[in-house]
Order: sequence, then C-alpha cells, then structure tokens
Amino acid sequence: MPTSDRAFFGHPRGLSTLFFTEMWERFSYYGMRGFLILYMTAGVQVGGLGLTAATAAPIYGTYTAMVYLMSLPGGWIADRLIGQRRAVLIGGILIASGHYSLAVPLAVTFYVGLVLIVLGTGLLKPNISVMVGQLYDQHDYRRDAAFSIFYMGINLGGFMGPLITGYLAQDENFRAWLAAQGMDPNSAWHWGFGAAGVGMTLGLVQYVLGRRALGSAGLHPDTSGSSPEAHALLKRRAAIWIAGGLAAATLFGVAAATGLVAIAAEQINSFAGYLQILITLPFFAWLLLDSRWTPEERRRLWVIVVFFLAAAIFWSVFEQAGSTLNLFADRSTRNELFGRAFPSSWFQSLNSLFIFLLAPVFAWMWSRLGNRQPSTPIKFAMGLLGVGIGFLILIPAAQSAIGGAKVSVAWLTATYLIHTAAELCLSPVGLSAMTKLAPVRIVSLMMGVWFLGAAVGNYIGGNLAGFYETWPLPSLFTAVGLFGLGSGVVMLAISGPIKRMMGEAGH
Repeated sequence: MPTSDRAFFGHPRGLSTLFFTEMWERFSYYGMRGFLILYMTAGVQVGGLGLTAATAAPIYGTYTAMVYLMSLPGGWIADRLIGQRRAVLIGGILIASGHYSLAVPLAVTFYVGLVLIVLGTGLLKPNISVMVGQLYDQHDYRRDAAFSIFYMGINLGGFMGPLITGYLAQDENFRAWLAAQGMDPNSAWHWGFGAAGVGMTLGLVQYVLGRRALGSAGLHPDTSGSSPEAHALLKRRAAIWIAGGLAAATLFGVAAATGLVAIAAEQINSFAGYLQILITLPFFAWLLLDSRWTPEERRRLWVIVVFFLAAAIFWSVFEQAGSTLNLFADRSTRNELFGRAFPSSWFQSLNSLFIFLLAPVFAWMWSRLGNRQPSTPIKFAMGLLGVGIGFLILIPAAQSAIGGAKVSVAWLTATYLIHTAAELCLSPVGLSAMTKLAPVRIVSLMMGVWFLGAAVGNYIGGNLAGFYETWPLPSLFTAVGLFGLGSGVVMLAISGPIKRMMGEAGH
C-alpha cells in the first residue's frame, strides 16, 4: 500500500474499511458487555440468571479473559494458515452467531453464545490490528496517528453499543412497550443481545464490500521458510486441532447450560487462571530461548515482555469498568441526568465518548510533536499513573456509599475521563509498538501477546469484582488505585533503558 495514499483523512483508504469493521465489532462486544454482569446478577423474576456477584464475577472474568487469550491461537492461525484477511471474516461470522445465540432465551444458548464470541474475537481482534500496521511503511510517522484514528472507530462502536443495547435490556419504557405488544417484558435482555448481533452483521457486510481498498494487506499467510508440502501438512494438522477445539468448546457450553458453571464457578475460575499460566510461561520461554533471533530481535522481544507486564497491570485496573464500576453504577450511583433516569449500563459509553472526543487531540499531538513526542515507555508510564489516579478519586464516593447512599454521576464521570486519557497514552501506542517491535514472520502472534496481556488483566479485574460484596469499597478502591500508581512509577524509572533496547522503534 503506497504511503502517498491519503484518501481517508490523510491516511490510506483501507483504513476506513478497517475503521468501520472494528467499529461494528466493538458495538457488539461493548454493547453486550455493558449489561452482561447485570443480567447474570439480576433476579430470575425479572429475566436474569439470579447469580450472586461472587458467582457471576468469576464467570464474567473468565469470559473476558478468554476473549483475549484466544488472540494467541487466532494470530498463529492467520500467520501460518489463512492470512489476516480471512481470519477477520471468519471471526466476525462467529461473533455474530454468538450474539444471535445469546438472543435465544435458553440456558444452553447463553453459554454456547459466549463460547462462539470468545472464538470469533480471538480470530478478529489481533489480525485486524495487524492489517492497520500493514498499510504503512515501518518508519511512517503516521502510524501512531493511524492507530489513534482506528481507536476512534473502536470507541465510536463502544459508545453506541451500550446506549442501544442498554436501552433495550434495562429501560422500563421499553419493557412497558413489550408488555403492551403482548410480549414478555423480561425478554428485554435478549433484545439487547440480538441488537449486538445485528451490529456485527453490519460490520461484516461493510468489510466484504470494502475489501478492495485493503490492497494486499493481510491477504496471504507468511509461508517463508517452509516447503509447500510442509505447509500443507501443517494446515491438515491445524484443521484437526481446530476441529477438536471447537468440539471441546461446544461441549463446555452445553455442560455449562446444565448449571455446572454456577455450581463450580470457583473451579472454572481456577482452571482459567492455571490455563493462562500454562500458556504464558512456556510461550515466553520458547520465545526468548529460540536461537534463531538476531541480537536486535532478542532485545526487542525483551521489550515486548516488559510491555506485556505493563499492559496486564493496566487492564487489571481499567477493565473493572465492566464489573466493579458497573456494579457501583447500578447499586451506589444516582442514575439521573437533568431529572431523568437512565439505565446504569449507559455509564459504559462514557469511556468511548471521551475517547471519541480526545483521540483526535492525541493523534494531532503525536503527529505534531514528531520526534519530540514522549517515548513509548514514557507513554506507558503515563497510562499506568492515570488509571491508578482514576480509582483513587473514587474513595470519597465509596465512603459515602457505605451506608447505602447513592452518589452523584459526577464521580464515575470523572473516573472514566481520567481512565480515557490514560488509555490513549497506552493502548493505541502499544498496538503500534507491537507491529514495529515484532519480527515480521510472527507479527500476528506478537499482536496476540498484546491481547494476552489484556486477558490476564481481565481475569484479575473480574476476580477483584468478586470481592465487591465482601470488601469495604474504600479499601478495594484504594488497593486497586495504588497498584496502578506504583506500577506507573516503576515504568517511569526504567523508561530510559527500555527505550535504548527498542532502538529505532523507540517512538
């Protein structure tokens, strides 16, 4: 793709195709996630699953962790077998199918739907980000700006999703309309799930129609270093493993529908934690001990390890938006604006709204500064510091909520604003850094490593939400905030050596 292509706000036309595909995928994901834990903890009499927070939170944490954990095999499949272009298409189809499954009000379809979304997101998320990077030359200073614009697409979908699905799932006026039409008002949750499926379907249609603008980006897997016969054998073996994985995932979904997940939530949660350890440690051992890397590649791989740890810490704090902060919004916040009540899940749109407003500012700022902009490690430190501060400012609100009082929407609004600025310092910059640091032959796999950090963070964040009903809220918010703040200080202290190890990719 020629770097002179500036048809989409100064960027290649293909960026628009990826922008809108990711927008609709995030519409579906954040739309459903915005009320997922609320649906699980809602009483059966109002159409929910009737689980306690201690039971629902580990299920939620396991689901969100597995969504990102599957980015590792998803990246490998694209790198070695089908290319990023096809991986995104297949992933989108699985995601849409998962949401439509959730729209059917049966226990089996609920859990099978979650499994399908996990598998589909694992294929789509790492590979669409890789394709963004492939639109640019290695030293094109538009890359960070492009990922910030791409992030606008992510968060435009993330803004619209909770508003629409949250209205359908929670709003009393919509429930009254369903009753007036002779339908069960408790089915409103499943209208929200169905709306998420429609969003992903629109994204698929747009992706297929706009594929020509992508040029050769993501079209073919990297088969260098292997003979056609060896590649064919690899594809046959991978097909067997993939089929086995799909069968196992389906069996898990069916078993979960019998109630085993609710009964054995602690065991399922422990299994997810052990699985992440069993994947993460051997993977990094294999990566770092491989003798084929050049000295420069090995230094950059160590930088990827540091960024992985920083990302895991960041997401462990940030991703409590869908669990801890969502429960705080539902139970301890006065959800009114100008005298009108609104669904608590609408708070999930604030982060995306602020990103949509601030991302152009950050994109302009990084482009304007050019070589004078803060290094990537400094940006990571800024993100960690910000996400910690965002939790610390909630401590007075948590003190007020101890006695059952409901606090102003201003508290959560301020937290989401600070978290948004922190996210823009770390997440799009991290995506861009991965495409620059990773060896070309494993670039999608390394993007999977970035999302593995998100998986670990989601798992930790979901488990912390399980203490929502047992820990004093001020203590919980203090511990989480100091964890992020302290990690930011450490990253700031080691930013110089990390930048030197990155070499030319330091910005």
